[in-house]
Amino acid sequence: MPGAETLVEKILALAPEQVSQVEDFVDFLSAKARRKAALRDLLAMAPSLKGAGVRPMSEREVQAEVDAVRSAARPNVADCS
Repeated sequence: MPGAETLVEKILALAPEQVSQVEDFVDFLSAKARRKAALRDLLAMAPSLKGAGVRPMSEREVQAEVDAVRSAARPNVADCS
């Protein structure tokens, strides 16, 4: 497995557009790892929530939460002018 120095050397040899692609891929891998950790945490707390009598969310409620988070994370087009 290459060390950090070897990876940096390889990245420095790339064209700027390719460096941008590498950065996007690293961001993707990081987000994927965060999603897995969040799911693991959620699944770990599920029995406690059920034991406390918390009502499970419907698919519609879950989708509404996802949509709200996504819209908050997305920059408003009107703010970009």
